[in-house]
Amino acid sequence: IGLFYLSHVSFNVCLSHQLVTGMCQAAWRPAITGLVSSRGYRGDSPEDTKVDLIEIPLPPWKENPSEPIDIKRRRLLYESRKRGMLENCILLSLFAKRYLNTMTENQLKQYDRLINEPSNDWDIYYWATEAQPTPDVYQGEVMDMLKEFTKNRNHEQRLDAPSLEYLEKENQ
Repeated sequence: IGLFYLSHVSFNVCLSHQLVTGMCQAAWRPAITGLVSSRGYRGDSPEDTKVDLIEIPLPPWKENPSEPIDIKRRRLLYESRKRGMLENCILLSLFAKRYLNTMTENQLKQYDRLINEPSNDWDIYYWATEAQPTPDVYQGEVMDMLKEFTKNRNHEQRLDAPSLEYLEKENQ
């Protein structure tokens, strides 16, 4: 009787685990398929098998053609510094420090689209480091500048985003 009881308990535990796991997976499936969007955070990397793909929908990026240039530069500076990952915070904030104030209106539009339309910061990072090919829609003068900047040919120490003290010096 003791052996029967142990095997019966073991069977029930195993069955319960399978039922709960199955219900959890079944409960997630509709949510996963219902969230597919053309623009969303995918959480992918080059090695990702996409088995656990969940897309979180994001609002579409829209260019604001009536935004004054000085406001656009300030917004892009802020958005260059506040990214979803540290690598891009450092890379894009240093890039913005070097180039943002000298960019033409067309270059500002390219940069705005580049840092705001893709929903995954890793995409931008992989394109800038040339680990993945840049989609044609983002390839242009600014992307070329970013790729060259990323190569860091002068071997600058890039460990953190720059302080904003340089802005005060420019305004004096």
